[in-house]
Amino acid sequence: MKAVILAGGVGSRLWPVSRQKKPKQFQCLTSNKTMLQDTLKRMNFLKKEDIYIATNEKFVKEIRKELPKFPLKNIIIEPALRDTATCIGYAAMILSKKNPDDVMAIIYADHIVKDVKEFQKKLLAAEKTVKKYDSLNIIEVKAKYPNINLGWVKVGKRTDTIDGNAILEFKAFTEKPDYKKAKSFIASGDYLWNTGMYVWKISTILEKFKKHLPDTYNRLMKIKAVIDKKNAVSIIKKEYSLCQKISIDYAIMEKVHPKEVKIIPAEFGWSDVGTWESIHEELTKNIKENLIHANNFTIDTFGTVIRSDNPKKIIATIGIENLAIIDTKDALLICPLNRSQEVKKVVEKLQNSKRYL
Repeated sequence: MKAVILAGGVGSRLWPVSRQKKPKQFQCLTSNKTMLQDTLKRMNFLKKEDIYIATNEKFVKEIRKELPKFPLKNIIIEPALRDTATCIGYAAMILSKKNPDDVMAIIYADHIVKDVKEFQKKLLAAEKTVKKYDSLNIIEVKAKYPNINLGWVKVGKRTDTIDGNAILEFKAFTEKPDYKKAKSFIASGDYLWNTGMYVWKISTILEKFKKHLPDTYNRLMKIKAVIDKKNAVSIIKKEYSLCQKISIDYAIMEKVHPKEVKIIPAEFGWSDVGTWESIHEELTKNIKENLIHANNFTIDTFGTVIRSDNPKKIIATIGIENLAIIDTKDALLICPLNRSQEVKKVVEKLQNSKRYL
C-alpha cells in the first residue's frame, strides 16, 4: 500500500495560530510535535519509501525542516491550488507511473488519531477489501454530536467481515448538513462522520476521474506524458491550473454508484480538529475543564481555551466560560467556543483588506 498524506491545507478556522505561511499541519496544536510529524509517525507500519506527502511549493521548505530525513522524491508538489480532487488525481497519476495496480490510501496531515493501532488495523482491512472487491473504500467514524462542519455518510447493512472488521454498504453522502438535519442523522443511527480517509486501487480511481471528471483527467494525462521531460514545468503548471477546482467528494464520490463503495466503520479517537472548540473537546476530559498553554491566572473560569506564544505575558481571566483566547505576537482572538467555526470569516475579511499574514 502507498499512502499519500495531504499537507497543503490552510486551516483558517484556527487563526491566529494557523497562518498562510505556517498552517495548522505545521503547528504543535495537539501534542509536543507538529500535526504532520504525528501523522507521519502513525504511518510507521508502512515502508518509508511507500509514504508520500502532497503539498504546494510554498510548504516544501517547512516540510524539509520538520522532516529532514523524509525523501525529497516522495514529496508531491502541486503546481497550483485546485482542491482535493485535482491533488489526489495528480498524486494517483504520479504513482501510476510505477505500478497502477498498487493500493493507494489518502491521509490528512491535520487530523487527530488517538488509537494508532486501531487506525492501522482499519487501513490494512481497507487494503484487503480493495484487493477483494476492487472497491472505493472509506474509513468512517461514529458520529458523536450534530457536527455541521463535516460531511456525513449514510451506511447500510454489513456485507462482509475482513480480519474481524465490519464492511458496510454505502448509501449516500451529505456534505455539511444544517443542525436540524445533523441531529436527525444522530438519532437515526444510520450515519457516520466522513473522515476523508480513502483507500482504493490507483488504476480504479483514475478510471473514475476519466468517467466523472474527464477534462481534469485529460489534463493529468497530458502532464503524465511530459512530466519526466526537460523544460516541462510550464506545460505542467498550465495544464494543472486549468483543472477544475473541486473536492474529491463532489467530483467523484457523489457520482459513483453506491455499490462501488465500501465503508469500514472505525472508532480510533478521530477528529479533524478544525476549530478551537473541537481542540477543546478532544484534549479535555469534560466541557468544564480549561485547556491552557499560557502563563495565566484564572478565577471562576471554565471550559475555556487559553493559548499564548509569549511565556512572559500573564493572561488573567475572571468569571468567564467557554471562550477561546488565542494570543500570538501579532494578533489576539477572543470568541465563544461554540462560534469558533466563524473565525474563517475573520480570515476572509483580513485577506480582503490584505492584512492576513
